[in-house]
Amino acid sequence: MARLDIDRLAKRYGDFYAVRDVSLQVADGEFLVLLGPSGCGKTTTLRIVAGFIEPTAGSVTIGDRDVTMLPPWKRNSGMVFQSYALFPHLTVAQNVAFGLEMRKLGKAEIGKRVAEALALVRLAGFDDRLPRQLSGGQQQRVALARALAIRPDVLLLDEPLSNLDAKLRQEVRVEIRELQQKLGLTTVMVTHDQEEALTMADRLVVMSEGSVRQIGSQRDLYERPADRFVADFVGRSTFFEGVVEAPGRFRTDGGLSLACDDGTPGRGALSVRPERVGIADTPWTGLDNSLPGTVEFVSYLGALIDIHVRLSPRDRLIVHVANREGGFTPEVGQPVHVGWPATAGRVFNE
Repeated sequence: MARLDIDRLAKRYGDFYAVRDVSLQVADGEFLVLLGPSGCGKTTTLRIVAGFIEPTAGSVTIGDRDVTMLPPWKRNSGMVFQSYALFPHLTVAQNVAFGLEMRKLGKAEIGKRVAEALALVRLAGFDDRLPRQLSGGQQQRVALARALAIRPDVLLLDEPLSNLDAKLRQEVRVEIRELQQKLGLTTVMVTHDQEEALTMADRLVVMSEGSVRQIGSQRDLYERPADRFVADFVGRSTFFEGVVEAPGRFRTDGGLSLACDDGTPGRGALSVRPERVGIADTPWTGLDNSLPGTVEFVSYLGALIDIHVRLSPRDRLIVHVANREGGFTPEVGQPVHVGWPATAGRVFNE
């Protein structure tokens, strides 16, 4: 295990920057997640760290070694690919042993490490099976075992759960996190799945257009987003477009006058998280904002119910309601009242 330092990393293809001036420090044993939409530069960053892409500028240091120009097999980093990249003609044991054989380890040591790695991922006894004889979750574990067998200083995960169904994905991400904590592995994972990132990470890095937008804990990014992009990408928000008329007062383009807690006079957007909004059949008292509306759409999500409320011809608000017995769940077309405190909204000035 080792510390990972990425310093002013850049990758340019002609005039296009896939990665631009990215600097990150990952502590020994930390689980860092790169989060962002497709094409934001997160996978390119990971592949530069792994040695599969040569950077245009910047450096990568693992422990005390500058590995920027070293090939992948000399970096001692373990990589798990989105597609798992298992050799279909090799058995489970042979797949796990591949990296060890490339490092010229002895037969006895290879056998020992293969057995240890398969035991770690709960696949002991699967040595002689071929990948096609395994489920998706088992194939993912083989890929993870292959990365762990070399005893990497840094573990790199490139959307490792994206090929699994939703329920299995939830189970395997907990297994990976528990295994990472057990081994104390310095780990960097790429994903576009917010729930996955929020569940697994010690810290999150939100990227967009090749650059880092914000680094922080789950709470930092959710409660204190640095800009509108982060607020929109991490979790869900309703954005009211309009103008900050005065400190603490926001007027939407639809004509609503809303109390807010921040923002400087001028054009901007007011974001409100759906779970911070109350909904009832009577006006709210004691809240800074209490508005009438009409339910336009109801989405049943199991534990939560999404309610879309029309407040004006140009303004619509999303409300999350917990699915519990006796709770207030209006129907489409029903008049309602929504309310939230000024502190629940965040203004992003243009």
